Amino acid sequence: MKTMTERALKEAFAGESQAHVRYLIFAEEAEKRRFENIARLFRAIAFSEYIHAKNHLKALGGIKETVDNLQAAINGETFEVEEMYPAYSAVAETQGEREAQRVIKWALEAEKIHASLYEKAKSVASEKRDISIGKIYVCERCGYTVEGGAPERCPVCGAPKERFKEF
Repeated sequence: MKTMTERALKEAFAGESQAHVRYLIFAEEAEKRRFENIARLFRAIAFSEYIHAKNHLKALGGIKETVDNLQAAINGETFEVEEMYPAYSAVAETQGEREAQRVIKWALEAEKIHASLYEKAKSVASEKRDISIGKIYVCERCGYTVEGGAPERCPVCGAPKERFKEF
């Protein structure tokens, strides 16, 4: 693929991915305010944006075999833990942005766990087996992720057990 086309598709993928998530968040907010049909509209268009993002990623050759996808996920999580979030945290600290510091810290702590879960999955997927994993719980406030059971309080943000979503 030529450089300009690749750059354009990467930018389109990023934009569509952001729109997908943004519209899901907007749907949650609309639902909280009892705008059920507006929430449904946001979710429908979010799905369309997801399709666009998926098509762009596919055209970029970014969808591979599961083991390769797991390695890409590990690489992404490791980059976030080792480089991205520490740098973002330093900027937020320098600029006195307390809210940004807090949410960056929360994300960093969750990313550490994500990388280890992906590593575990990759080790068995490389043997052509599926991972044996219990229920997964994610804190709806900070993203802390845990296998097995939700803690009484989130160790990262202090949210109560009830704020964990089960997967």
